[in-house]
Amino acid sequence: MIIGENLTLEQKLEILGDAAKYDVACTSSGVERKGNGHGIGNAVKGGICHAFAADGRCVSLLKILMTNECCYKCRYCINRAQNDVVRATFTPEEVASLTIEFYRRNYIEGLFLSSGIYPDPEETVKRMLEAVRLLRVKYRFNGYIHVKTIPGASMEITQEIGWLADRMSVNLELPTTDGLRKLAPNKTRETILKPMRMIQNGIEMDQRVQQDQIHRIGVSNDGMILAGGNVTGTPKDRFRVRRLSAENEGMKNFMQQRPDGNMGRFVPAGQSTQMIIGATGENDYQIMSVTEQLYQKFDLKRVFFSSFVNVNHDSDMPQWGGRTILDREHRLYQADFLLRFYGFDVKDLLTPERPNFNMLLDPKCDYALRHLEKFPVEINRASYQVLLQVPGIGVTSARRIVAARRGGILDFADLSRMGVVMKRAVYFITCKDKMMYRINMNENTLMSYLVDDSSRFLLTEEGVQYEQLSLFDFGMGNIGQQVSGA
Repeated sequence: MIIGENLTLEQKLEILGDAAKYDVACTSSGVERKGNGHGIGNAVKGGICHAFAADGRCVSLLKILMTNECCYKCRYCINRAQNDVVRATFTPEEVASLTIEFYRRNYIEGLFLSSGIYPDPEETVKRMLEAVRLLRVKYRFNGYIHVKTIPGASMEITQEIGWLADRMSVNLELPTTDGLRKLAPNKTRETILKPMRMIQNGIEMDQRVQQDQIHRIGVSNDGMILAGGNVTGTPKDRFRVRRLSAENEGMKNFMQQRPDGNMGRFVPAGQSTQMIIGATGENDYQIMSVTEQLYQKFDLKRVFFSSFVNVNHDSDMPQWGGRTILDREHRLYQADFLLRFYGFDVKDLLTPERPNFNMLLDPKCDYALRHLEKFPVEINRASYQVLLQVPGIGVTSARRIVAARRGGILDFADLSRMGVVMKRAVYFITCKDKMMYRINMNENTLMSYLVDDSSRFLLTEEGVQYEQLSLFDFGMGNIGQQVSGA
């Protein structure tokens, strides 16, 4: 371990900013909180930029580690205890002042704070808590804050961070217990899931408190509707809210942990996690099954996948898989979206007999090819949920279809205007009970069309060729020659 001594703030930022690039769990806040008139900054839905740098950092957030010193020996981590890398540590005041100065210069919209573990989880999280508290209290920073808490720290201090941060996350690290035992001997699945459960319970309890406030109070004495938990009435109203909410003993204990004067919410943007893929031998079916369970049991907002990079050049670990591992990560993210927004289950996409995604097709196309008995779908009659199963039709376009067909019968031209990706959807839909082309509904044939997007020729059962025309067809080259020669 090489301890950096007498480092300037700029040098620390360079070291700890670079050390944070392997943590991919950056996302938008998804929380609405306007400035309160007494501080600076705000967190608005969509207010956090979705631009990501090439190394995985969300460019709109100051993404740093509190320290890259670590007492753990995880085999996949560049900051593990036995590595000879230059070490640096921010003080809580340095983190707070850096964030606020970057914000004032319009460089960032918020903070993503993670850390190595040194000297132990409790002390590490205490320093992170102090940094966040300085931002919220001393600097009155009302912008977005995402804190990656450390398994093994006390539940009390983790909960206190929850009242100050917008989003919290706990790294699952690896998909299975066996993988964790092999590569991260200092961590256990129990210590990781415990703070996840606490954060979930805290979010649910906070929602119950907010619902209790609205249900029991409704309209304040001044006629002000106390909606969404934004208690803006008189001090008497505030006291009444707390008294009524505290009648439930569980709520009472929970509310007592809220910092004085903070009428905010507990982790309002929810929690997320991250797992490394490719370091151990789990197949896609196992990874997606774990992902599905996390959504169902812990109500996570996002599960992030991080392709394994052998930064420690460990000969016993997988070597860099190049494009293949990145393609796999991409397929996992596509499947994740299908779980969260399209109503798919893992069993719809993969099976123990077919446990890995097709690298040539996105999961939705692959699903359609393996369930051709469900297609083609008649656009003018299919339910919203059935429309979501059609390749090329997304959530927005499905809603547009359902709304538009109330006013009349839709055809293929209408679908294009609604944003349907016709180069994929055309094989799986009908309009007025007719397909756009006479297509042989055979898995191998459709596979060849979907894989080679540049191919615009469709073969019918009779062997007749139809050509899909694009914007640049109709002899545009000849027209160009005629124009230039005019």
